[in-house]
Amino acid sequence: MFELFGIQITWRVLLDIGLVAFIYYNLIVLVRGTRAAAVLYGMVVVLVIYYFSDLFNLYTLNAMLGEFLTSIFLIVVILFKTDIRKALASVGTKRFWTKSQVRDDTLDQMVRAVMTMSESSTGAIIVIEKNMPLGDIIERGIELDAKVNTELIETIFVPDTPLHDGAVIVRRDRIVAAACILPLSSKLRGQPMYGTRHRAALGISEGSDAITVVVSEERGEVSVAMNGRLTTSLDEVRLMRVLRNALGR
Repeated sequence: MFELFGIQITWRVLLDIGLVAFIYYNLIVLVRGTRAAAVLYGMVVVLVIYYFSDLFNLYTLNAMLGEFLTSIFLIVVILFKTDIRKALASVGTKRFWTKSQVRDDTLDQMVRAVMTMSESSTGAIIVIEKNMPLGDIIERGIELDAKVNTELIETIFVPDTPLHDGAVIVRRDRIVAAACILPLSSKLRGQPMYGTRHRAALGISEGSDAITVVVSEERGEVSVAMNGRLTTSLDEVRLMRVLRNALGR
């Protein structure tokens, strides 16, 4: 225990402050760069207006905003239901502070296969599992449990073969399943240049922390989906850089 500016500081106070700061930091990290951040800014503006409406006796406006803020908990749950589910699932995995263990040679094999399929305009979708398990997705596919290999990935996505349709799931350094059906995002509707594979890549990235690589069958374009966002027109160097950064290299 010590004294700071006349205030007694104990280890419990320091622990309390540290835990609150840690929680707020991780909340900021979760919403940064997502639509949730814009919604939070909007809510801050509403709170500021509510404060000044009370300060300047704007009774009608203050009453209306007061009714709105009394239901704030329900509003937050509705607006952020996807983000809340994703955050709770991250905590539930007990690997909230760890990074996915994917070796560099595994990434090399994967990137080589992706670029070869890009050159031949062979459609493909590869999901890299990070901290959040994708067991429910894997169960709906064909389990393989094989080491990541360039030739194997290319063979899986040969057109008109049984495993061609659907996604490959990579866990650590192994292909655990193929022909997996992914949830479709509501985004990209009405954009003919993006098909079902891109919507599936966004869908799995919206509900988990997985990284998804997509090869367009029409254009041979390589894209990466993560955190509900799509990065397109990647060459080999940029693809490797994006994957390494996303995996915490």
